[in-house]
Amino acid sequence: MTEQTAPVQDEQSGADDGDIAADYIEGLLDIADLDGDIEIEQTDARTTIVVGEAGDDLGGLSEPQVVAALQELARLAVQQQTGEFSRLVLDVAGSRDARAEELQAIVDRAAESIGSGAASVPLEPMSSYERKLVHDLIRERGLSSESEGEAKDRHIVVLPA
Repeated sequence: MTEQTAPVQDEQSGADDGDIAADYIEGLLDIADLDGDIEIEQTDARTTIVVGEAGDDLGGLSEPQVVAALQELARLAVQQQTGEFSRLVLDVAGSRDARAEELQAIVDRAAESIGSGAASVPLEPMSSYERKLVHDLIRERGLSSESEGEAKDRHIVVLPA
């Protein structure tokens, strides 16, 4: 009988990263008196919490620095409840797609500079998630890249192939 009750208790007390983060973000939206639908998208690699849709007015919450701060707070909320690091991503009102377009433009400018003879092009500091996207975009352009710096100063340097 003990064997049957243990899994039920584990299931009830062991909410997954997405549920914990969504509840946390929902609480913040309530405090700010903002409305936004929250969806949880799960892949093998990570959980994405999507708040609202592109163009929704969420009172400035879709600004890049605000999204990054909210994402970090949600990760900490998950870590506090689970005891484990979370790789969740937060997307507020289409902020991830907008940022991906900005990153593409940054890579395009760096590629033009390399094409014009620059030996290397250092980019602005970015989160690890953004650096991963940029490394992939640079590789698609047939160029090379490496990360340099520590913590908040960690950035990518674009190099010829």
